[in-house]
Amino acid sequence: MTVKTRFAPSPTGYLHIGGVRTALFSWLYARHHGGRFVLRIEDTDRERSTEESIQAILTGMEWVGLDWDEGPVRQTERFARYAEIAESMLRAGTAYRCYCSREEVEAMRAAQVARGENPRYDGRCRDRRAPVPGVSPVVRLRSPGTGSITVHDLVHGDVPFDNAGLDDLILVRSDGVPTFHFGVVVDDADMGITHVIRGDDHLTNTPRQIHILQALGMPVPVYAHLPMILGADGARLSKRHGAVNVLEYREQGYLPAALLNYLVRLGWAHGDQELFTRAEMIRLFDVASVNAAAARFNPEKLAWLNQQYIQRGERGYLAGELATHMARRGVDARQGPPLAAVVDAYRERAVTLEDIVQASGYLFVEPVPLDEKAARQHLKAAIAGPLARARERLVVLGDWRRQDIHDAVTAVAAESGLGFGKIGQPLRVAVTGGTVSPPIDVTLELVGRERTAARLARALDYIAAQPA
Repeated sequence: MTVKTRFAPSPTGYLHIGGVRTALFSWLYARHHGGRFVLRIEDTDRERSTEESIQAILTGMEWVGLDWDEGPVRQTERFARYAEIAESMLRAGTAYRCYCSREEVEAMRAAQVARGENPRYDGRCRDRRAPVPGVSPVVRLRSPGTGSITVHDLVHGDVPFDNAGLDDLILVRSDGVPTFHFGVVVDDADMGITHVIRGDDHLTNTPRQIHILQALGMPVPVYAHLPMILGADGARLSKRHGAVNVLEYREQGYLPAALLNYLVRLGWAHGDQELFTRAEMIRLFDVASVNAAAARFNPEKLAWLNQQYIQRGERGYLAGELATHMARRGVDARQGPPLAAVVDAYRERAVTLEDIVQASGYLFVEPVPLDEKAARQHLKAAIAGPLARARERLVVLGDWRRQDIHDAVTAVAAESGLGFGKIGQPLRVAVTGGTVSPPIDVTLELVGRERTAARLARALDYIAAQPA
C-alpha cells in the first residue's frame, strides 16, 4: 500500500498556524513512508470562499516549503462527480430525497428539545415515494439507527459512537451543492487517501463520514485527529496570543524552517531534541506518537528557536532568505555589501530577519540619515582633527579588510592621545548615522572605502557648520 495523505483547507480566510501544523504532520507522514501528499481546496462554501484566500493558502504552503504531489484540487470543479455518486446512492437505497422545509426541520427539533431529547432529523421522508410539487429536495444518507460505530484513531485510540445519536445527515443541498461531509468522503475515496490526519474538532464528524463510506462500499482510511493548539493561557489560539496567519510570520522575518521546527514540537517529540533538520523530521516523525493533549503556543519559544536558526544557519541560505525579506521591504540589496557578510555581522544579535533589516539599513541607502541627537553628542569640534586624520589614513589603505581598518583606527587614536572608543563612536555616527552597529572595523568594512570616505567628509562638514 502506498501511503497517501492530504491537506484540505477551506479558503474562507488566511492560512492559520494550526492549519500549517496539520499540513506539516500530513506531509511528514507521507514523506516518511515514501508516499504522496495531496493539496485539496474545499471551496464548496461559495459565499465565504474567495480566490484571495486560495492564493493566500498556496503562498503560505510554498513559503514553508510543504510541496504537494497532487493538486491543488478544487471541490467546485468536481460537482458533476458528487452528483453522479449521489444518484448512485439514491438508486441503491442508501440515500433518499427529503422534501422537508427548513421551517419543518426547525419545528421538529424544537419539539424534541422540549421533550428533553437530542435534536435530530426523525427520518420522516425515508419512505416517501412521491415528490412534493414546487420543492427542491435535499439528499440525505440513510444512516443505521441502531448499534454503534468505533473510530480507530492513531492519536486518541478507539472512540465509540452510538448510531442512535447520528441522524440522516444531508449529503446534497437543494441547490445541488454537496455538503462538507459528502465532498470530503467522495474526494478521499476517489483520491485513494489512506490516512486522514486533521484536527480533533473533526473527530465527531468521522463516524458520519464512515457511514457514507460504508454505504458506498469504499475502504475506510486510517484516522489521526490532532489536538488543538491553545494559547499560553489555555484559551483557544487567537490573534490576542500573537499572529495566527502564517504569512504574518513571514512579514515579521521568521525563517520558514524555524517555524516548521517549532510546529513539529507542538504535540510531538523525539526525546529532548529541540532542533530538527527537515531530513530529521521526515526520518523520525510518526503520527502515532503525537500526544492527545492540547498543545500550547509559546511565542517566546518560537522567537528563541528562530534566533538559533539565524545564529547556526548556513550563511548562503540565510543570505537568500534575507534578500527575499529585504525585497518585500522595498530595500535594494544591490546597493550594499554582500548579504552573506551582513548575515555574519548581525546574526549574533538578531532574533528575526527584520531585526537585521532594521539594524543594517545604513548599508543600503545614500545619503544615510543622521540622527541629530547622536550627531550633537559625538560630532563635536574636538573630534574633527582625529576624524580627518582617520579619513586620510583609511582612504589610502592597501586592502579594505577589517584587520587593516582596525590597525588604522588604532594608530589614529594613539596619535591623537585618545582611547579607541573615543574615536570609534564618532566614526560610527559618521558612517552609520547612529550609535549602534557591529564593531567599528566590521562596520567600516561593510560600508566600503568610498562610502566611508564620503560619509566622514559629510561629518566633518557637519562639525564645521556648528556654531563655536
